[in-house]
Amino acid sequence: MDLLIQHLPALQVVLPMLAAPIVMLMARAPRLAWAATTLTTWLTLGVSILLVQQVLLHGSISYHMGGWVPPVGIEYFVDPANIVVLLIISLMGAISMPFALRSVEQEVDKAKHGLFYAAFLLANCGLLGITITGDAFNIFVFFEISALASYALIAMGKDRRAVMSSYQYLVMGTVGTTFLLIGIGFMYIMTGTLNLIDLAQRLPEVNDTGTIRAAFAFLVVGISLKLALFPLHLWLPNAYTYAPSMITVFLSATATKVAIYVLLRIIFSVFGYEFSFSELNLGYVLMPLAMLGILIPSIVAIFQTNIKRMLAYSSVAQVGYMILGVSFASTLGLMASVVHLFNHAVTKAALFMALACIIYRVGGVSLDRMAGIAKQMPWTMAAFVLAGLSLIGIPLTVGFVTKWHLLLAALEGGLWPVAVFLLGTSLLATIYIWKVVEAAYLKEPAEGAQPVREAPMSLLLPTWALTVACLYFGIDTSLPVDLANRAAETLMGGYL
Repeated sequence: MDLLIQHLPALQVVLPMLAAPIVMLMARAPRLAWAATTLTTWLTLGVSILLVQQVLLHGSISYHMGGWVPPVGIEYFVDPANIVVLLIISLMGAISMPFALRSVEQEVDKAKHGLFYAAFLLANCGLLGITITGDAFNIFVFFEISALASYALIAMGKDRRAVMSSYQYLVMGTVGTTFLLIGIGFMYIMTGTLNLIDLAQRLPEVNDTGTIRAAFAFLVVGISLKLALFPLHLWLPNAYTYAPSMITVFLSATATKVAIYVLLRIIFSVFGYEFSFSELNLGYVLMPLAMLGILIPSIVAIFQTNIKRMLAYSSVAQVGYMILGVSFASTLGLMASVVHLFNHAVTKAALFMALACIIYRVGGVSLDRMAGIAKQMPWTMAAFVLAGLSLIGIPLTVGFVTKWHLLLAALEGGLWPVAVFLLGTSLLATIYIWKVVEAAYLKEPAEGAQPVREAPMSLLLPTWALTVACLYFGIDTSLPVDLANRAAETLMGGYL
């Protein structure tokens, strides 16, 4: 058991990495491929839970790959700042799999199921690797693994526009990773190291050089492309709209969250608070972009008739909330951002799962096809409404927890206009969620519309598990808020 505990950081990444080619060999047995992928994701979740337990009990974990001591060797590092993200990725991967069985059978060509599940495991592996590695170049490598797998997964959508959406994502994603690689290269030229902790120790000696400032700019812009920060978000709406439903659920809950974590790690742990916010005044750049990113995509979402696209624009707005907390450059603001990583993952995954239930029965989620659907699919629409209330930020939901702490952080910093802005933009979410509720509950189905049945239990159970989580963690906030507090304090303190 001690040996297992010792190698948990490596197992976190190795499990899905090794399982992916094995699943590929099961291409002619789709159900077997699904079962193997399900087992792998739940084992990965178990590893994440054990890592959380170890960090809370014994503190940060440093794992040296192959026994090579850093900075020469590659280090995997687990601390309060990344256990939240590891938990989000593995939890969403695990809970997506029971949901995937029926959804993928309907939306993805049967001949591609082996490839689909293998790519899903590689995407999972890449996201976990980005989060756990303590090596800057490894971050780039794992970004590429997760991105390439994601391009393939999105392209497998049943709509012909899925391929074009995947290509658009590929082009913008490549620009993002190129910027990231240039930034990493500049840091290596000036410091001679790629280990993040070693970089944090050496960078203060060269922070006043133009090369390091250029590296910082390249890194921030490249990561901002990955996290879909307005106005670098153009890849996201199409990718979420035309991807297979299960992939939309997974990516909406994980991909942007991981990129935000990397941004936090780079600006707080590697470059440090003083350099990022006192010398370069990064907050003056992030705050207006975050506010525009909340306002404009929320307005655009109101005018969408495709509900998947509506929620995709909503996701861009939610990234704005996370970055707004970062721009406050305070422990409370950072805590609000980190807690929103979890809260938005749960909320948006529940909403997209509810839409996937409707797609499974109806075949689409345009507003006109939603007319009267609540009478035929009451459990699905009830889950959508409750998760929608969380997105709006109604008390007793996880969405309220985020907005409450963002308000407190704004008031703590004396930013009254920002506090008023936060209250006002919540009304925009109310408008676009209400459009769906109105169509589903208050309108009659179109003449000649075929009656539909409630979604199968294999789709409803994961949907309701996340919906209940939206309510439970909105009432008992101790776990997510405590983990977010620990993460914020760790990030503000830099690498110790």
